[in-house]
Amino acid sequence: MMTDHRIAIGGHLSTSDGFRAMGEVAHAMDATTFAFFTRNPRGGTAKAIDPDDARALQAFMAEHGFSRLVAHAPYTMNLCSDKPETREFARRVLSEDLQRMELLPGNYYNFHPGSHVGQGTDEGIRLIVEALDDALFDGCSTTVLLETMAGKGTEVGRTFEELARIIEGTCRSDALGVCLDTCHVWDGGYDIAGDLDGVLDEFDRTVGLERLKALHLNDSKNPRGAHKDRHERIGDGCIGLDAFQRVVTHPALRDLPMILETPGGIEGYAAEIALLRGLAGEA
Repeated sequence: MMTDHRIAIGGHLSTSDGFRAMGEVAHAMDATTFAFFTRNPRGGTAKAIDPDDARALQAFMAEHGFSRLVAHAPYTMNLCSDKPETREFARRVLSEDLQRMELLPGNYYNFHPGSHVGQGTDEGIRLIVEALDDALFDGCSTTVLLETMAGKGTEVGRTFEELARIIEGTCRSDALGVCLDTCHVWDGGYDIAGDLDGVLDEFDRTVGLERLKALHLNDSKNPRGAHKDRHERIGDGCIGLDAFQRVVTHPALRDLPMILETPGGIEGYAAEIALLRGLAGEA
């Protein structure tokens, strides 16, 4: 059955050819949102953004009915590292990236909260909160999203409670939200396949559904609670296709930007976008 409302779904794209080019790639695979790394995912100096290119992307998005974008911080940005130099690098990246995001105003900036590396969760949360308070600024148009984590090693953000503590601890909580990664929460122990409503109810009680701003749609190579974080194509993993149909049609989720981070590249994304649009009743 066809529906008048189209879900906002896309994949993780490369910035190598510029911003407008990403919009064209996304549109060609029937995406209406996408994600991109703000710099090399392993860190380093960010490539300068051409303001004209950024404006061209905004115009393209408006013309083709795009939803908000979900920029992604580099994986090396660990705000709660046990090494001062690593924390300082992470703080600089966060501050620079939020300033740069003003060239694409009103979008999302997603990051992995970090790993406390033996310092303990309480200290990890304290350091993350401190860094966020320092980096967020008056008039910042970007909403910063904490990503749900799978719980590898000493990751912070493995539970909804830990994310809530970060948000509640900041002076800038109005600028914060959450990106729910389906693989991560599944690997973290939340049964989104068997009890999606129960998981969302728990999220609402702990964090608040109004804080849920975006989704990463990834199946998992591992059984629930494995704490391993290995993404699989939609329907080919342990979460399963039926669960993703419930996700893309759920009234609390279907209006959120949904980003694929699955194996297979552009062709894989295009096939999965078509699959998920079909599951959502759009084809």
